[in-house]
Amino acid sequence: MNKKITIIGAGGKMGQWFAKYFIGKGFEVTGFDSEKKIPGKSIIISDSLVGGILNTDYVMLCTPTRRTPEIIRLIAKEMKRDTCLIEISSQKSKTLPALSKLPSKINPICIHPMFGPGAKKIKAQNIISIPIKDAKKELAVARSLFPEANFVSIDAIEHDKKIAMILGLTHLMNLVFANIISKDEKVSLTEKMSGTTFMAQKILAESIMTESPELIETIIANPEIRRIAEEFWKDIGRLLSAVQEGKTEEVTAYVKSCQERLAENTDLENSYKKLTTMINAISK
Repeated sequence: MNKKITIIGAGGKMGQWFAKYFIGKGFEVTGFDSEKKIPGKSIIISDSLVGGILNTDYVMLCTPTRRTPEIIRLIAKEMKRDTCLIEISSQKSKTLPALSKLPSKINPICIHPMFGPGAKKIKAQNIISIPIKDAKKELAVARSLFPEANFVSIDAIEHDKKIAMILGLTHLMNLVFANIISKDEKVSLTEKMSGTTFMAQKILAESIMTESPELIETIIANPEIRRIAEEFWKDIGRLLSAVQEGKTEEVTAYVKSCQERLAENTDLENSYKKLTTMINAISK
């Protein structure tokens, strides 16, 4: 007998990705989405939120973070005993309280898949596991669902701190970069003049812009990003002031210090080779 999973938010990009994944694993997949049409003929469409979760083994929430706590509260009492509730948001401080209050009959599985809907497969992809009640049991369930993935376990507070840099800083930088280049009235000329650095940055910024405005807002709204963003802004101001005041030694010292710290854990020359290889592959 096939296991059953219901995906709330099955019309979104990640909802569609996980629906396809679980169908491929032999699951009976039910989908519900109050905002978007659910594509695919292999998904059982539920007409109601509660109706879709009554007789399933797993419920997966692929919903906007701002809505997730309320959805958890709405469905928790209706779910059958021993159902696993899988929550995948990028900001755990928002969802942790609701998950912690789940009835004992429900098994919370709090994870953060570190890949987007463009991933071809899950092999070697990173998934972060955040313990809620029984860390060992919850991780075991997550591993059984995604056996080919790499798992990292971390608590909710540390998760949000790390994600502020991994996603928050990168999204914030690229959002502003994308906004600036979108106003370039001679963008075709800019592209003709550009080299590998600009091309790589432009591709990254444009790929981030394929994400929904709601998701990007959620990522940069992480309270932990404020400290990092303030340091980023402070350093930009410091470097610009130093350049304008002709303080060459201060700027070069800043660069050298950064290079030395990075070199402790990274082969910088190899990183440059990877960048060149990536752009050459794209340009073919």
